Amino acid sequence: MQCRNCGAQIADKALICYKCGTATTEAKYQPARLSRSSSRAGLAATVIAIALILVLFVVMGRIATADTSNYLRAAAVVVAVLIVGLRAYARRRR
Repeated sequence: MQCRNCGAQIADKALICYKCGTATTEAKYQPARLSRSSSRAGLAATVIAIALILVLFVVMGRIATADTSNYLRAAAVVVAVLIVGLRAYARRRR
């Protein structure tokens, strides 16, 4: 069999050309295409999450002078960390 790219003589059972590396057959599975809308949606979700975290810290800073319990502040920090952590996990899964 001849390579369809460089014309070198290769074995009939070869998967790729030894000379140029071109595959002898078409790929069985094509990689999934990433759409720009999904990456923009992820960016928008991340920006919204960060904005919510900033608003939460500003509000908690103002409420903290009104004798807010430490548990409420700790819960707000845990929620913020969870939001950021879940966003990072979702990005790794893609």
